[in-house]
Amino acid sequence: MDGNGRWAKQRSLPRTAGHRKGIEACKRTVRAAGEIGIEYLTLFGFSTENWSRPADEVNELMRLLRMYLRSETAELHRNNVRMTMIGERAAFSKDLLELIENAEKLTAENDGLNLTIALNYGGRDEIIRAASDMALAMKAQGIEPNFDNAQEHFASHLMTKDLPDPDILIRTSGEQRISNFLLWQCAYTEFVYTDTLWPDFQKSDMQAAIDEFQHRDRRFGAIKTV
Repeated sequence: MDGNGRWAKQRSLPRTAGHRKGIEACKRTVRAAGEIGIEYLTLFGFSTENWSRPADEVNELMRLLRMYLRSETAELHRNNVRMTMIGERAAFSKDLLELIENAEKLTAENDGLNLTIALNYGGRDEIIRAASDMALAMKAQGIEPNFDNAQEHFASHLMTKDLPDPDILIRTSGEQRISNFLLWQCAYTEFVYTDTLWPDFQKSDMQAAIDEFQHRDRRFGAIKTV
């Protein structure tokens, strides 16, 4: 989203214009991921911190999200894309929740690209909620806290419990921070940075990031044996 604002500023346009172009980038990226053969794609649409932005900007973002879901859900389904959302849903309006749930229900049986959209999502919030859920579950089952399979048990309480950890995180707009995104899941994710602003992101940018990733030596903390 920072890239959206910077894109608009460079063109002397309101930030909302950048967000509208950001939606177009979402469409291109989903299409490109399907064409390249990516199995899982997660887009960070709206963070828990984004509510602190000006009310008119937040309202425009919610409007654009409604527009995207209304215009793209059928297209996603036709292209065999399975769409799910991660994030806390309670803050969203009833009509927006219905659009999200309709998209998830319609595409639930698709077996092509798995598209996850993070909305009202924050990595720290997710970890706190997962820890609380895990503690409550263990208490209800009369289980004493222990470290046996603790990581796997904890991960089963995350919003991403049905998703693999990301192989690659592409950070656009010249930013080099994680911005509270998938903090647990990105423990061994490879980061690729690009100066391309998000509204300008193209299939070629995605392919370049994947090409760089494929030349990385991934050891996951171990020593590679010959």
